[in-house]
Amino acid sequence: MHKALHYYTLAMAAFLTIAIFASYSGKLGEKAETARENDSIPQVIKAVDLNKPFEFAGEKLPMDNFDVAERLDRELLVNTYWHSTTVLNIKNAHKYFPTIERILRENGIPEDFKYLAVAESSLRNEVSPAGARGIWQFMNGTAEQYGLETNREVDERYHLEKSTQAACELLKDYYRRLNSWTLAAAAYNAGLSRITREMEEQRAETYYDLNLGSETSRYVFRLVAIKEILSRPQDFGFYLDTDERYPPLEDYKSIEVNTPIENLGDFAREHGTSYRMLKVYNPWLMDSKLPNRSGKTYEIRVPK
Repeated sequence: MHKALHYYTLAMAAFLTIAIFASYSGKLGEKAETARENDSIPQVIKAVDLNKPFEFAGEKLPMDNFDVAERLDRELLVNTYWHSTTVLNIKNAHKYFPTIERILRENGIPEDFKYLAVAESSLRNEVSPAGARGIWQFMNGTAEQYGLETNREVDERYHLEKSTQAACELLKDYYRRLNSWTLAAAAYNAGLSRITREMEEQRAETYYDLNLGSETSRYVFRLVAIKEILSRPQDFGFYLDTDERYPPLEDYKSIEVNTPIENLGDFAREHGTSYRMLKVYNPWLMDSKLPNRSGKTYEIRVPK
């Protein structure tokens, strides 16, 4: 009797364990399915479709060349699954592209070159290990050659409008020499002399014929990949509402200054703002003062 009761108890315990496990597993499965349906950041890893034409600045990529297709595929995959950087690029594009697009248009530069600024700096005022600065990553000598002021107090490589205008002038010079926007983009990365020398030595006619170092060999493909993703982010799994993107810095007033400013903190307080916000709106102001020994007229922006 006791043995039978013992077996009965074990059987009931086993049954209840299986029932509870099955119920719990079912709930987990339901939760997982619900999570897949409602997840706000879905991650579906798959290859990028290359069965379409691609172009940069109106110049088509020769996608029938397997080498070109594979090099583009690499950059599309890298940038598609480089999540945090790509999301920030989408956010910053909303902030800076309107100004960049306007200046490119005024200079007759193809709009696709706005993606060059993304590739160079992720639309941030970065400093490279080599010393290039600003959204367009100008070296000091090139910046001065194209009319940008660079010193301890003022560095116009950080001035969005002025540095974009300088980039346009440089790109126009490159295009006049190379007669190709694609090659002009490559020269922006490697330098004009390097591209012209390699073309002559290799008897190459296009960027896609050139055998270059890794960075420049990937550069134009990276521009095309960035263009594809930023121009239609939802096709690549990036879902951002307009209010989640960074707004342009448009709500400001301009103050013309042609005399020294002894302390920019005092200047900021006099105009109803903080030193921090003064630097946000004027990142080209490098010091805590503006000596302005030459009496040059500067436009300083102050948030309203």
